[in-house]
Amino acid sequence: MTTKSILLPGIFITAVLFLSTATASAQQTTKHLGLDEALAATLKNNKAVELAMLDEKIAAASYKETEAIFFPQVGLSYSALGTNNPLNAFGFKLQQKSIAQNDFDPAKLNDPSATSDFTTKLELQQPIINFDMQYKRKAAAKQVDLYNYKTQRTKEYLELEVNKAYLQLQLAYDAADVLEDANKTAGAVYTFTNNHYKQGLIQKSDLLNVQLRVTTIETNIAKAKSNIQNASDYLSLLMGVDSSLVYTVDKVQPETNEPAYSGKFNIPQNRADFIAMQRAIEASELMITATKKSYLPRLNAFGSYQFNDASPLGFGASAWMAGIQLTWDIFKGNKTKNSISTQKIQRDKLIEQLAQQKEQSQLELNKAYHDLSDAQFDARQQKAAIEQAAEALQILQNRYQQGLVNTTDVLMAATQVSQQKFALAQAVYAANVTKAWIQFLTSTKNK
Repeated sequence: MTTKSILLPGIFITAVLFLSTATASAQQTTKHLGLDEALAATLKNNKAVELAMLDEKIAAASYKETEAIFFPQVGLSYSALGTNNPLNAFGFKLQQKSIAQNDFDPAKLNDPSATSDFTTKLELQQPIINFDMQYKRKAAAKQVDLYNYKTQRTKEYLELEVNKAYLQLQLAYDAADVLEDANKTAGAVYTFTNNHYKQGLIQKSDLLNVQLRVTTIETNIAKAKSNIQNASDYLSLLMGVDSSLVYTVDKVQPETNEPAYSGKFNIPQNRADFIAMQRAIEASELMITATKKSYLPRLNAFGSYQFNDASPLGFGASAWMAGIQLTWDIFKGNKTKNSISTQKIQRDKLIEQLAQQKEQSQLELNKAYHDLSDAQFDARQQKAAIEQAAEALQILQNRYQQGLVNTTDVLMAATQVSQQKFALAQAVYAANVTKAWIQFLTSTKNK
């Protein structure tokens, strides 16, 4: 017999090794982990949630900045000036209320000496009517809502990742269990074959074939244990905890009696990412309106109170001024017009992106339901195949013990049982992952 006849088929080995094969530590700490516990820890500790919440805070802070359209702006300044300019020198003395009769001497007016002025000034500006800023504030409020929904969608995505990681860990344990069962069967065959070889009833090539089978299974068991560690590490990463733990998980139960998919399921329109995109479109609409409103006049009030003195830190003369200013930008070289055109194109792009996203999600949902039906049917078929393969193996083992079949037949039958068991685990895994994917595609949780 060739080595090829007793090795696990390539597809089975590849499936067992679907995770990376780093060597697991002998001193690992194990801990039972429930799915709900993993979800709660991830939503609490995962960095993606923290980053999404920081984006929320940034948007909220930007919205708070727009309160400037309601509140006054107050500034305090102190300046020290010196000049011999005739106009400014005379003006300094007027501000200081220190003009005397001899200051009107033409010689002094035309050629004044160096004159100093120290001014302490308090200024106030009060917005009254700024239509464009009001709409920009409304757009900023939409941005806050947008990032709230983005955070919600981030959490939903993390829930999907945790479900998938938990299912991968369950599959890794199922693969290890299948290999342990296969090792027991191979061990029993080896014991029987070794005894008969010692009695001269079986050729050494048969014994070597069984030994190779046992060695192959033991190697794959070691790799399966490493896969368990790797899957545990990924869960730890999602949960933001120590990655040295090895988790034990709840046993997955095959659900092979569920009804098959039929009919059409529509993607929900109130999904968090759809709403977030809609808020972005609404914010763009408001920014377009804000730019249009910039054509309108602005009305603002202003006032100031100041002290002037010829000496530093002096407060000899005081004066105030207050008024209302109406400004109107009549023409800006078509800058406003072109800005509106650009903003409209950006808004239209967002609308198309949302439509494309909905179409893509609908396609993914339809495919997911078909995949779920296929996986459920596959699981039912594999369950029946396991019973048939196990019965065939039992028959061949009995006949082998009677010397009616060779070692190759028994080893191939044992491999077939292992294949079918792992295929069932894979089918259940595929069904459960697809369910999690469908839940993600149709999630409509409230904020």
